[in-house]
Amino acid sequence: MFTKQLCAYEETGVVTWIKGGDVVDPVKGVVEKIDLIIEKGKIAKILPPGVFKDRMSEMKTINAFNKLVIPGLVDMHVHLREPGQEHKETIASGGRAAVAGGFTAVACMPNTTPPNDCQSVTEFILEQAKRAGLVRVYPVAAITVGQKGETLTEFGELRAAGAVAVSDDGLPVVNSRVMRKALEFAAHNDLMVISHSEDINLSEDGVMHEGAISRQLGLPGIPAASEEIMVFRDISLARLTSCPVHIAHVSTAGSVELIRRAKEDGIHVTAETAPHYFSLDHTVVMGYNTLAKVKPPLRTPQDVQAIKEGLKQGVIDVIATDHAPHSTLEKDIEFNKAAFGLIGLETALPLTLALVRDGILGLPEAIAKLCYNAAHILGVPGGSLVVGGDADVAIIDPGYEYVMKEKDIVSKSRNSPFIGKTLKGRNEITMVGGEIVWERNE
Repeated sequence: MFTKQLCAYEETGVVTWIKGGDVVDPVKGVVEKIDLIIEKGKIAKILPPGVFKDRMSEMKTINAFNKLVIPGLVDMHVHLREPGQEHKETIASGGRAAVAGGFTAVACMPNTTPPNDCQSVTEFILEQAKRAGLVRVYPVAAITVGQKGETLTEFGELRAAGAVAVSDDGLPVVNSRVMRKALEFAAHNDLMVISHSEDINLSEDGVMHEGAISRQLGLPGIPAASEEIMVFRDISLARLTSCPVHIAHVSTAGSVELIRRAKEDGIHVTAETAPHYFSLDHTVVMGYNTLAKVKPPLRTPQDVQAIKEGLKQGVIDVIATDHAPHSTLEKDIEFNKAAFGLIGLETALPLTLALVRDGILGLPEAIAKLCYNAAHILGVPGGSLVVGGDADVAIIDPGYEYVMKEKDIVSKSRNSPFIGKTLKGRNEITMVGGEIVWERNE
């Protein structure tokens, strides 16, 4: 359940003692049984079990025995839909879904209505986030005015207003000259460029992965090359400009190989994938399942394996949700007309923990991909538990097994292909700035 409305950024005089938990340190790469002492919104002490003996009248004790204590998760790719598409999600409802899933910070994409291509929209997003008082929200501004791919936005003004990155996500920047300028200007303004890698001339009419299943269903396909061509283009521009680029929602084996080679060559490229790309393949679309319609589309089992290998080998740095809420009016229709996208804030943690159980990632490495790496790439605080740092914490039960039910979804939308599936691992408590903003109550 949610606690009473709290501003996550206000300091409090109450001391909180999280004791007995297994604390995951994604920076050191270790799991240790230690206690955390939180005061005034910060981590005041990190101590071995049994060392802390102080008792105060205003102390709150959280028993974390048999639980994992992790840094609050940081999602660098969500769609909060506000302004303009509040029937799908709002900053407040998206914030509730985030903290329910263990996220304490999210970076929201600019494809709202109007798009976040100017200072006033960025400031509106931050004001709404402050009003909601749940999760730290970092706006990602548009690369081009109106996301039309033609004229660059005012990067300096957007950065000053609070944007942490730029992207035309939802649409690619087709013009290579514009993308080159974007990389150069963004680097000058200390902004990361997040690339939506898609050749729309190849993908324009497609609705799922081009392959055996699309032919069987009689649906127009999106070839893997539509992603890989633009991944290659943007890596080439990063090489040309010596400016960093981040590749969003990697879904194909070819993209993984291109990014691997780029990193080996010393090019400044980072990459993310989403849990559905290592948990599902295009067979899930059978029966014209619109809940599995997403862009880039679910790919082949071979692509899924390549994504897992890319995560294991460090080619893919970040696991982001690409949380894309849609109403039933946009999903419960014929497949060709249904909207692309699925919600992911409430399922990212258990789906990632499955990689740990399968031996693909170690636990600290998996948590790093869910928090520290994203914070580092965006240049924002968070993703680690250190003395003096913000007390953004999640306490999770890694062994809790449950069936995901539609009625339990916190997001305003319900478009998840994992409804009815058995998941393992669940967030129990989320703290932002030392305040409990989510506590699960059976």
